[in-house]
Amino acid sequence: MIDIYTDDEIKKIKESGHLNYMTHQYLKSLLKPGVSTKYLDDEAGKFITSHGGIPTSKGFEGYPNNICISVNDEVVHGIGRDDVFIHEGDIVSFDIVVTLNNYVSDSATTWPVGHINKEKEHLLYHTERSLYVGLKELKPGVPIGNLSARIQQYAERHGLGVVRELGGHGVGHEMHQDPWIPNYGKYGSGVILKKGMVLAVEPMLTAGRKDIVELDDGWTIVTEDGSPAAHFEHTVAITDDGYEILTGE
Repeated sequence: MIDIYTDDEIKKIKESGHLNYMTHQYLKSLLKPGVSTKYLDDEAGKFITSHGGIPTSKGFEGYPNNICISVNDEVVHGIGRDDVFIHEGDIVSFDIVVTLNNYVSDSATTWPVGHINKEKEHLLYHTERSLYVGLKELKPGVPIGNLSARIQQYAERHGLGVVRELGGHGVGHEMHQDPWIPNYGKYGSGVILKKGMVLAVEPMLTAGRKDIVELDDGWTIVTEDGSPAAHFEHTVAITDDGYEILTGE
C-alpha cells in the first residue's frame, strides 16, 4: 500500500528534511583528511539529537551507527569506524535518515575530499545530474518507470554502472515504504504517481561495472571491481503539477 500524505503531513516531513539537510552541511564542514568515519558518525548523531530529531538508521534491523558513511568503492551502508580515516582524494557518501516529530526524511550526498581525480569528478557530477534528470519526470498521472528509465539512460550514456539490487522507496511514516523505485527500467511502466505521494529517489552509480558484493560486516556494500561509487538522494513530494524537494534548504 502506498501512503498519500496531506499538505500538513508533507510540511512536517519537510521540517524533518530541513534537519536532514542541515546535518549534511554540518558534516561537510567536518570532512577533511585525518578524521575518522566514527567521529563523523558520532557528530551526526549529536547534531540530529540536539535539534530534537532521531537518527533513524541506528538500530534499524540491527544497524549499529547513526548514519551510513561510505568511502570510495563503498556503495551504501558503510559503518563509521575508529580505525578508518579520511584521506585527500577520497569521496565520501553520507546517507542520513532523520525522524522529527514522528515524520521521516531520507537524503544522501557524496562529497569530494580535497582534490579528486577525473574519474571521481565525472562520477560525482553525473550521478548528481542523473537524480535531477529523473526528478523532472515526476508529476501526477505519470508512471514511476519514467523516472527509472531516465536515470538509467542518463547514467549509461555517461559510461556509469547502474546498481540493480538497490533503489529508492516511499518514505514519511517509516524509513522504507512502498513503492520500490529502481534506478533502471522501462519508460511507461510501474505505479502511477498521485499527488501526496512522498518518495526517496536515490541513484547509486559506479565508475565501473554495476556488480556489487556485501562485506563480512553484514552491511557494507562495495563494488565488485573496486571502482568508486556515488550516491545522491532527495525525499520529494508529488504536487499538483510536479514535485517538491523536501530535503533541500
